[in-house]
Amino acid sequence: MTGDNVIHPATAANEPTSPTFPLVGIGASAGGLEAIFELMAEIPAVSGMAFLVVQHLDPSRRSLLPEILLKKVSMPVVEAVDGMDIEADHLYVIPSNKSMLVEQCRIHLRPRDGTLGPPMPIDDLLDSLAKDQGSRAIGIILSGSGSDGALGLQAVQQEGGITFAQDENSAQYNSMPHAAIALGCVDRVLSPREIAKELMGIGRHPHVRRAPITEMDVPSESAETSLRAIFRLLRNACNIDFSRYKHGTIQRRLSRRMALRQLTSVAEYVAVLESDPAEVLALGRDLLIQVTSFFRDPESFDALSQTVFPRLIAESDPRAPLRIWVPGCATGEEVYSIAICLIEYLGEHAANLPVQIFGTDISAGALETARTGRYIENIARDVSPERLERFFARDGEYYCVDKSVRELCTFSRHDILSDPPFSRMDLVSCRNL
Repeated sequence: MTGDNVIHPATAANEPTSPTFPLVGIGASAGGLEAIFELMAEIPAVSGMAFLVVQHLDPSRRSLLPEILLKKVSMPVVEAVDGMDIEADHLYVIPSNKSMLVEQCRIHLRPRDGTLGPPMPIDDLLDSLAKDQGSRAIGIILSGSGSDGALGLQAVQQEGGITFAQDENSAQYNSMPHAAIALGCVDRVLSPREIAKELMGIGRHPHVRRAPITEMDVPSESAETSLRAIFRLLRNACNIDFSRYKHGTIQRRLSRRMALRQLTSVAEYVAVLESDPAEVLALGRDLLIQVTSFFRDPESFDALSQTVFPRLIAESDPRAPLRIWVPGCATGEEVYSIAICLIEYLGEHAANLPVQIFGTDISAGALETARTGRYIENIARDVSPERLERFFARDGEYYCVDKSVRELCTFSRHDILSDPPFSRMDLVSCRNL
């Protein structure tokens, strides 16, 4: 941050420098066609954004969605083709029996059954959009059954993008919006028409366009004064001292919250924080970025089983417990993944070795999810069928971690910047920090 009245969005290292327009991923299923019509009816022909639509389609029949939308939408509607460049003021529709991804602002298609678990084409699109476009990604979940799109929206939010879900009252089928809202990864819950109106304002904000805001001639002391005020408000509301966090992270998350408020002045945003305690808490949640999933980077877990666990077991005292700590555990997926790998490695000897796995985090909400060990069915994209059957129990549209795994894991609140570290650890996994 270089001035009190202006914020300059920082470009993450993995984000492309072009294009400068936002990409909007829209996911819908049952009852979603009418919602798409309502949303796009409020979008003018020239919006400065590109739209990508994924609807659950019958894989055995050619989609008529492009022809249907062409009659209702004011901009060109195109059925996606592999390798196609994405242009502003165009709407791209997924073809039947495909997953549609974004890479370097091009569309890539792949067979629908190319991943673990049931097809989740909305998750596929939104996850790729988040990775490719960062803060230029905008995700929208409309009416539909199931939970497809929830993890994709979470990825968009984590990478600095903006997320919407249709409100459950206006959705013909509210399972998909509900799953995303329950996951805590939705910025705005609105009707399709209200989403469109909000989108037109946010779509012009520098945060989603990577366009520099004209810097005003303001003394640098004013920027520090604003930051100190923000840190004070956060400390009072969240009991966390964010002043020692990376300033690049602070800047990106401030920029995101300001985009949601359609503000470009930090001074104005500080005034909002001072008058709205809910916004302070929302900013605090944004700063506690929870980037985690089951068996993230599978090669790391292969290394645990092939290299780390054999060495730990060979050197350990069989009378003492094996102690593992995962600081910054977020919602617990990393902790449970390590526990599962360890149980698999120990095999029939698992009952003979006492194990203590500690997961700690600063977020009380994340820890509550971790302790419960209940996750939406989309985790089947990351967890093999064999592991799901052995270590999880199905509960409707959720999977619950088996009691035998949860009993190895203890979760508690811990701030690594101020609380003393855990001691006598055999293994510390900092991958989530």
